[in-house]
Amino acid sequence: MTFERDVCADFDRSSALEWLEANGLGGWASSTVSGAHTRRYHGLLVAATEPPVGRKVLLSRLDETVEANGETFDLGANRFPGAIHPRGFEHLARFQQELFPSWEYEIGTARLGKTIAALHLESDENATLVLYELEGGDAPILLTLRPFFAGRDFHSLTHANDAVHREGSFEEGTLRYQSYDDLPAVCVHVPGGEYAPHPDWWKRFEYGLERERGLDFEEDLFTPGAITVALAPGARLGVLISTVAPAGRNAWDLFDAERERREKLLAPFANSDPFTRTLALAADAFLVRRGAGLSTVIAGYPWFSDWGRDSMIALPGLCLTTQRFDEAKGILRAFAENVSEGMLPNRFPDSGGGAPEYNTVDATLWFFVAAWSYLEATGDAAFLRDELMPVFADILAWHERGTRHGIRMENDGLLHAGEPGVQLTWMDAKVGDWVVTPRTGFPVEIQALWANALAITAELSERFGEQDRAVELRERAEQVRTRFAERFWNEEAGGLYDVVNEDGNDASVRPNQIFALSLPFPLLEGDRAERLLSVVESKLLTPRGLRTLAADDPRYRPIYVGGPLERDGAYHQGTVWPWLLGPFITALVRVRGEKGKRQGRKILEELAPHLTEAGIGTVSEIFDADPPHVPRGCPAQAWSVAELLRAAVEVAS
Repeated sequence: MTFERDVCADFDRSSALEWLEANGLGGWASSTVSGAHTRRYHGLLVAATEPPVGRKVLLSRLDETVEANGETFDLGANRFPGAIHPRGFEHLARFQQELFPSWEYEIGTARLGKTIAALHLESDENATLVLYELEGGDAPILLTLRPFFAGRDFHSLTHANDAVHREGSFEEGTLRYQSYDDLPAVCVHVPGGEYAPHPDWWKRFEYGLERERGLDFEEDLFTPGAITVALAPGARLGVLISTVAPAGRNAWDLFDAERERREKLLAPFANSDPFTRTLALAADAFLVRRGAGLSTVIAGYPWFSDWGRDSMIALPGLCLTTQRFDEAKGILRAFAENVSEGMLPNRFPDSGGGAPEYNTVDATLWFFVAAWSYLEATGDAAFLRDELMPVFADILAWHERGTRHGIRMENDGLLHAGEPGVQLTWMDAKVGDWVVTPRTGFPVEIQALWANALAITAELSERFGEQDRAVELRERAEQVRTRFAERFWNEEAGGLYDVVNEDGNDASVRPNQIFALSLPFPLLEGDRAERLLSVVESKLLTPRGLRTLAADDPRYRPIYVGGPLERDGAYHQGTVWPWLLGPFITALVRVRGEKGKRQGRKILEELAPHLTEAGIGTVSEIFDADPPHVPRGCPAQAWSVAELLRAAVEVAS
């Protein structure tokens, strides 16, 4: 993906395009094409100090100034109250996002190229490379790099204070600087560089997207000094920024190794279309380590950690379509080890020392689906038999007798979930004590997932020689399937009720009913399946995903803007979610066959332009429900990428 000067030199347009480099630990480098930060989460070294969490914005930015032929070119860009300074985007001729993000600046008759790469290393080292290459020109240039440090938790903002360390040390081309005693030091290695200390606060950097979200949006950043290095025409410079001393390592060698790693990731997609290849590379950002031999999924950048629901839903697309089977096993194992009272964690906290939260009903049930998908892709029956089947048995037992938050199997086989003040399904927005979509009772997708958990365990029991157990579980799955058809079918609407409970049947037209068609063991077929699909298609489908509520519902909220109250009030009341296109396309293929495949391919073709409109080369979390469907939320969301990638592979043949 390439953006030329018409986009690059337009501050508003180039500041709306975000790039992301993730390091496999939960840390990252990220900003905008213009170079101006628009979020508190942007930074050049955002380190996961307790992988995959404990994220700290250590080095916010590294602004460049070039002296060439008596002229000075400032290449950075920042927004301050009433001003943009400097205006480096005016020298930006081109931005490209392929394996890595890269910039090309015009410096008189020369061009200065810049590439940024976050490194995946075997240790817990958080490291970012910034690589420069000087082309053209007839004389050397002087490149001055000024680091700006934030030294804070990634959710907070820094303001000028007297506690900051004012001095760094410089030796053999390496600036070592530690903002505060309780944070890691950062090493900025600039081969051949000379350091000039000049400690100072730069105040009131403005982050526009934080202002839009109704949050604090101004920050002060500290710089201890600047590093200057001379570059001759044709020279290149590799800057290593890390939480570990450079120890004689060469930045270009590290870059070559990282490039080779990414090229290998794309090898299975050599014959795929550009959309699929782009998503396959985007998937890499979300797969991170969680302890020795374990893996997990960062649900979204830049503010989510690893969530059970998101990890299980995203696993097939992130790991199985990409043939990253070891990571898939590591994810399943990591969450299996954290099952408590028959429940998967809803989320792990942002600090590694906190306990997981157990307040979800669907994450646990998606665990069965993810494991089944893993088995189908790998044939690794031994792993399921030896490690997961005992966990499955424990989960089913807890659900039968009842576990937290009113989760329990009723006499008719359906699964009840919910209690006042708790949001247990994926529609989990809550503001203070207000649960926006409580869905207490019998949510439709929970019954589909419950039936699938029973059916999957039945199939596995038979495969592993437990015939009596298989028969019992099949009977229970069929009981759920039969009762489901009786309780949930809404003949008048031609679809399924969203929730049934003692207060009645909720006829809201929501996308949750699609899972009755898309899961491994569907609950509807024939005419009812086609009618349901048609309702979802006509009332919820948009070019960017499925709406979470039909537009003719009085509670429909078309735009996701404002402060936390306004945004969370719209989160599942119309807001479009692209990840839902995955199950929708699977349902299309199942119900309509080749026609469904063609429809699926067309849907993905219509969505493809989004890869160049927000998070470059990745997929946003959500979109406004009404046209033009502005992207909102996280610019890079795991299950958005995963489900679109999985669907793209499904309809490619």
